[in-house]
Amino acid sequence: MLNVAVVMGRLTADPELRHTASGLSVTSFTLAVDRNYSKAGTERQTDWIDVVAWRQTAEFVCKYFTKGQMMAVNGTIQTRSYEDKNGNKRKAVEIVANDVSFTGSKRDTASSGEYGQSFDRPAPSQPAAFNEPAPAYSSGSTEDFEEILGDDDLPF
Repeated sequence: MLNVAVVMGRLTADPELRHTASGLSVTSFTLAVDRNYSKAGTERQTDWIDVVAWRQTAEFVCKYFTKGQMMAVNGTIQTRSYEDKNGNKRKAVEIVANDVSFTGSKRDTASSGEYGQSFDRPAPSQPAAFNEPAPAYSSGSTEDFEEILGDDDLPF
């Protein structure tokens, strides 16, 4: 069986570090993840993904990430049942983070004076160089390559 979840989105609030009764570090946070498609004439939809991180991962998230910052999370999907204040049975679905990575650019960090940009501000536009098509390359000649006669020197 396989249970792998990889998402990339923006933090909706500053993460807060908590500790269990036994002293384990834990934090839970929500990522706003845009869907990669939209119906014609409508705005792109956003999914709000709940994530929980434990131990060193929780400490890392709380130390280096703030609201609005882009992050990538690799983990597993977990479901749990609980009763709410009114006694109703509820089900929670969340990602348990195994690995968390920075995905924003250093330029965004430097320009905002913090780790990432504010969630309320629009993302900066890309420089004109990013909007230009990639240069076309002519096909090279076979003289550019050296033929390997034996595979004795190959590392694999």
